[in-house]
Amino acid sequence: MPVSPMNRREFVQKSAVTGVAVAAAGAVAATPAQAVEHKPAARAPKTWSFSVLGTTDLHSHVFDWDYYKDAAYSDAKGNSVGVARVATLIKQQREAKGEERVLLVDAGDIIQGTSLAYYFARVQPITGKGVKHPMAVAMNHMRYDAAALGNHEFNYGIETLRRFESQCRFPLLGANALDAKTLRPAFAPYTVKRICVPGAPDIKVGILGLTNPGIALWDKDNVSGKMVFPGLVEQAKKYVPRLRALGCDVVFLTDHSGLDGSTSYGDALPYVENASNLVAEQVPGIDAILVGHTHVEVPSYTVKNAETGDEVLLSEPYCWGYRLSVFDFEVELEHGRWKVTKKTAQTLDPKSVDEDPEIRKLLEADHDLVVKYVNTAVGTCTEDLSAAESCWKDVPIMDFIHQVQMDTVKAGLSASDAALPLISVAAPFSRTADIPAGSVTIKDIAGLYIYDNTLYGKKLTGAQLKDYLEFAAKYYHQVPGGTKVDTATLTNANSFWDYMYDTAAGVSYDIDIAAAEGSRIRNLTYGGTAVADDQVFVVAVNNYRANGGSGYPHIAAADIAYSSTNEIRQLMIDYVTAKGALDPADFAVTNWKLTQGGTAVF
Repeated sequence: MPVSPMNRREFVQKSAVTGVAVAAAGAVAATPAQAVEHKPAARAPKTWSFSVLGTTDLHSHVFDWDYYKDAAYSDAKGNSVGVARVATLIKQQREAKGEERVLLVDAGDIIQGTSLAYYFARVQPITGKGVKHPMAVAMNHMRYDAAALGNHEFNYGIETLRRFESQCRFPLLGANALDAKTLRPAFAPYTVKRICVPGAPDIKVGILGLTNPGIALWDKDNVSGKMVFPGLVEQAKKYVPRLRALGCDVVFLTDHSGLDGSTSYGDALPYVENASNLVAEQVPGIDAILVGHTHVEVPSYTVKNAETGDEVLLSEPYCWGYRLSVFDFEVELEHGRWKVTKKTAQTLDPKSVDEDPEIRKLLEADHDLVVKYVNTAVGTCTEDLSAAESCWKDVPIMDFIHQVQMDTVKAGLSASDAALPLISVAAPFSRTADIPAGSVTIKDIAGLYIYDNTLYGKKLTGAQLKDYLEFAAKYYHQVPGGTKVDTATLTNANSFWDYMYDTAAGVSYDIDIAAAEGSRIRNLTYGGTAVADDQVFVVAVNNYRANGGSGYPHIAAADIAYSSTNEIRQLMIDYVTAKGALDPADFAVTNWKLTQGGTAVF
C-alpha cells in the first residue's frame, strides 16, 4: 500500500567512489656504488570488476525488532529485518572486493512503515530543530551512493520528505517525479559515479532513479497540484540516452516498481504500476535494474531488450532488510571505453550475521525512545480482540476500526449530509493483530492499523455500493456448494491481498463464495430494509481507497462529504483514551457473513 518540490539539483555528481593517486617515479642519478634498477611501467589493466549492492523497501526497519510485539522480529521463514544486519553484509562485500569496487543503492520506501518511522514523522518529527531521521543516520553511515524515491516517501508530506532529503549524504532520485507547473524534475533524475581504475580511464556508472506513478493516486492529498508522475518507460527513454551521451560505460536503474507488468489501480492512471520488466524490454541501453515496491525476492531475472537483443539483468531483494541484492559486473577496455562483458546477480540473507555495532551505537537511543512510546498505556479492553479470522469472519476487532471511522465522519458532516445513512469500509491489514484483555497500549492499536492513512467521507449510491462490495468479493476463491471450505486457500484470489479487501459496517450482507465473481453479494440491507439502487450513503473510507487505491469502482470520483488530515491510527488511540475502556458492545455491528448457496460457512 501502500502508497514532493522543487529545487533543481545538480544531476551529475562527479565525485569518485574512491580516489587513487598515481605517483610518477623520479629519476635516480647513478653512482659507481649504486646500481639503478629500471622497472618497466605497469601496463594499464584491460579488464576490471565491480559490484552494485542493492536494498529496497526498508520501511524504516533499522534493528531486528518488531515494535508491534515489543520483541525481536520473528517469522515462520526465519527471516531477520533491519539495515543493521544488512550493513554487516555490506562491510563483508567491501572487504572482499575492495572499497573502491562497490557501489550501494536503494530502490525506495525508506521513511515509512514502522513505529520508529511514525515517531520521527509525527511524535518527534524531523521537521523540528536538530532532529535527524534514524534512516538518514544509518544510510549515511553505510555510505549509500543513491536511492530511488518510493511511494511511501510521500506519506508524511513534502516538507518531511525534503527534510529527510537534506539529511542524506546521497541523492534521492526520481526521474519521473516532476514539478507540476514546470514539468521539470523535482528531484535529481540520476547521478554518475566513477570507479577509479589505476592507470586506466575511470569506469563511469550512471544510476537512474524511477519512482511509482501510483503516488498521484495514493498520496493525492500531498502531491496534487505540486508534483506529477509520468510512466517509467517514458522517462527512461528520455534519460538512458542522456546517460550514454555523458559517457557512462554502465547504466544501472533503481526502480520503485515491480517487474511483472501488473497494476493494482486499474485504468485510473495511464501508466503501469509494476513496469521494470517493460523498461528493460522497451528502453535500449540499460545494463541492470534494482527492482522494488512489490516485496518479493527475485535473486536474478533477465529480460531481452526488444530493440537490441541485449539482456538486462534484474534483481529484487524482498523488503525490510530481508535480503541484499548483489550485482557483479565484469568489464573490458575497448578503444578507450569500458564494455560490460559479464554480469550476474544474487541475493544474500543477513540473518546469519550480527548487527553492525556502530549502527547500534548510533541509533540505540532513538530505538529506546520508540519502544517507550509504543508501550504507553492508553486504556483497557474488556476482552481479547483477535484479527486472526478477520479475513473470513465478522470479528469485533474490525468493528473497532469501523466504529472510529463512523464516529469521526459523523461528527464532521454538514447538516444535510448528516441526514444520510452512514456506513464504513475498512481492510484487515494484519491477521496477527491482537488487542489483549486488560491494558491496551499504543503498539496494540498500531499493530492493527499499520498504515498512515487519513479519513474521508464519500457519497455512493446503493447501486455503487453493491458494485464496490462485489469488487471486494473477488478476494475469495470460488468454492462450490457442498465443498469443504479451507481458510488456508480461500482468500487472496486474483492477487487481491489482505490490504486490498474491504468489509463494510452499517449495512448487512452475505458473500456467496459458491457464486461466480460479480454476482456474490446477497441480501444487502440497511436498517433491515433492502438497499435501493438510488439510495445515497456517506461512506467512511481511508484516503488510499478514496483516491483510487486498489482500483475499487466509483469511490475515487465520488463526492466528498468529509476529509481530515488526522491519521486513522491516531483517531483510534484517541478513541480508547477518551473511552477509557474498549468494549465490543459499543461497536457498530458489521453483520456480514460468507455463504455457499445461502448456507452460512462459519
